[in-house]
Amino acid sequence: MEVRTLESRGDYVICKYLDSKTLKPADAKKKLLLRSNNGELTEYFIVPLKDPKRALLLSTQPDEKDQQLWNEQDQHAEEIWAVR
Repeated sequence: MEVRTLESRGDYVICKYLDSKTLKPADAKKKLLLRSNNGELTEYFIVPLKDPKRALLLSTQPDEKDQQLWNEQDQHAEEIWAVR
């Protein structure tokens, strides 16, 4: 038997990649950004595999600069960690 223990808790953002001219999907990969309650950032690329139920997570160095993303639903740019 194993015991699960809380390592961290926080917020997340999932970004998909679009072509800047057409705003159509540029790639099937996505990026998962995690921010723990103490402010620690962790980032992963989500790369889909042939089986649609499987994906590969590749860790990457967090991008420390201020980032914005396009909010498709509201049709405007916003800060990645925008308060909602």
